[in-house]
Parts: sequence; C-alpha cells; structure tokens
Amino acid sequence: MAGQAQYEELIRQFSAFGAVRRELGRILPSDCPSGSAAVLTLLGRHGDMRISKLAELLAVDMSVTSRHVAHVADRGWIERSPDPADKRSRILRLTPAGRDRLDDLSQRSCRLLAERLSDWSDDEVGQLTHLMARLRSSFDDCRMAHPEPRPPTTPEPERSTDRSPRTPAITT
Repeated sequence: MAGQAQYEELIRQFSAFGAVRRELGRILPSDCPSGSAAVLTLLGRHGDMRISKLAELLAVDMSVTSRHVAHVADRGWIERSPDPADKRSRILRLTPAGRDRLDDLSQRSCRLLAERLSDWSDDEVGQLTHLMARLRSSFDDCRMAHPEPRPPTTPEPERSTDRSPRTPAITT
C-alpha cells in the first residue's frame, strides 16, 4: 500500500490537474460552457434519459442540472419530450444540431490533447486512461459503499434563544 508521502504527492498532482481542466475549458465555444458540454457529452454517451438521471450522472443538484438543460435546449441542441411512462417527467435527447455541437467539442478536445501529449506513446496514453478510469471507479465504489449519513431519527433537543454564531460540528 502506498505511504503518506505518495498520497500527499498524489494530492498535489490532483490540485495541479485543475490547470489541465481550465485549458480544456478555454477551448470551448463561448456559447457552450463546461456544464452544457457535460450535458451534451452524457447524452451522447448514454442516450436519451430523464433529467433526474442526468443530475445523478453529473453529480450535481437538480436545480443546477435544470439550468444546464435550459441552456442547451434554448440553443436547439437537445429536445425535451414527455416521458410515456410518466407524463410529468421529460425525456432529454440530442438533436442533430446537438450531435454536431458534440462532434465539434470532441474534435476540439482531441486536437488539444494530441498537441499536448504529442511526446507520449500510445501505451502511455492508454495507461493514463486506464488508471484514471480505475481511480474514478474506486471513488464511485466508495460512494456506493458509504452512502450519505442520514439525519438522526431522535428528536432534536430544544433550541436555545441564544442568537450568537455557532461553529458547525465536524463529523467523521
């Protein structure tokens, strides 16, 4: 198992990876911010879905997902149609214009990566891809194994009328 020094270096590398993400974000067209690009990418990868499934895949709140969906729908990149199984819900799907935008985003990203990784071998790119997928899977596994803690079922103690600021409790 890796030691503390290795994990600390890994944490430093994660922090530095923000620069890579920012550069990838800079190549996005001005009318397609990263949240919109993520919506298009997920619909392209997973196909038609409900907004609740999209929010789950994005790992963001429904209100954030709704804003992203409204942005791409306003541009004609997706359509929202009634879900035959539940008329209150909507199914999201890419339009031909959305597929074109997704293809453009993919080409932009691939060009940048090909440029930046031009001195990497195919094996090195494959190893990085494999290890990143494995890392992501490890975090997904942990999230499933350790669901968010539920609030206690016992009644809360009566609150005092003291209005002084409180420091939130830190739980482990």
